[in-house]
Amino acid sequence: MKERIAGISITVNLVLAASKIIVGIIANSAAILAEGLHSGMDIFSSIIAYFGIKASRKPVDKEHPYGHYKFEVLSGLIITLILLGTGAGIIYEAYKSFINPGVVIVGYLSLGVMLFSAVINEIVARIKIHYGKKENSLSLLSDGFHSRVDVYASIAILFGLILTKYWIYTDAVLTLLIGLYIIKQSFSLGKIATDSLLDVTAGEEIENKIKSIAKEQGIKIHDLKTQKKGSVLTANLEIELPNKLSVEEATEISNKLRDILIKSIENLVYVAIQIKSHNVETSFYQPDFGRGYGWQRRGKFKGQIESAKGLGPGGYCICSKCGYKTEHKRGVPCSSLKCPKCGVILARNK
Repeated sequence: MKERIAGISITVNLVLAASKIIVGIIANSAAILAEGLHSGMDIFSSIIAYFGIKASRKPVDKEHPYGHYKFEVLSGLIITLILLGTGAGIIYEAYKSFINPGVVIVGYLSLGVMLFSAVINEIVARIKIHYGKKENSLSLLSDGFHSRVDVYASIAILFGLILTKYWIYTDAVLTLLIGLYIIKQSFSLGKIATDSLLDVTAGEEIENKIKSIAKEQGIKIHDLKTQKKGSVLTANLEIELPNKLSVEEATEISNKLRDILIKSIENLVYVAIQIKSHNVETSFYQPDFGRGYGWQRRGKFKGQIESAKGLGPGGYCICSKCGYKTEHKRGVPCSSLKCPKCGVILARNK
């Protein structure tokens, strides 16, 4: 959905930019021509958003085991910097208007094109901001606010036409306020981007939800760490379970908790759970909502291989043919051993 919206935004900005430039040339209007060139910057930012979203959906690989989600954050940061530059440029224009104030003169054709552009840009901006918030997409959010710059510029021109005859500095003041607002928004978006690049936590609300779900399952969380990676979330838990439980039982409880967390918390794609009382860790990772290599299970620490098979430490490796047995050694699968008497592969027996 994010890619589709970014693609639509590119098309809309192309149409608006082309129409403004054509009308600007026909009407010999420098104002419309300038707006057409500014819409060209909108195309550029939409292209950055599109490719950032597309790159972020690439499946995991050996070099990027946690996926490519930060590409979207990076593209959002670039758009934010463009937005910051746009705001600075608007403030400079306001400064020039204060130095040399004058009545804003815009023809009906110029005004009509800019108002039409404002309406279309507002619709597109609302869509991008809505889905940017819904899908936690910094690229769409940044691009949405960038699209809104045209809307504010058109509103400033409209009010300037009406009020400049009463106060000559109206246009300059409105331009300054718009520039300051854009600067404020760019700093807010920039903070979100840098936080995500620095692996900020998923937030208190998400962490409290994880703790609440664990409590409902009767599980005590000893330690919890979450990370926000672009539009997705990851979590690392350390839990405590009764020592009387076997490794098989403890692992089953851990797997159940992980499944519930993945289903209950939107955008949570990776959960690693370490069972402190049993020295076992299980992890589950969904690269990109069913794409790529699909679900992957990985194990770390002592006892993980046995727990994945439902077997705990201890026991014997036994020959099913002659009854020969040897004590099972941790980390050495029985299936890798052969009976010294008859050559049959040994089997595990607790």
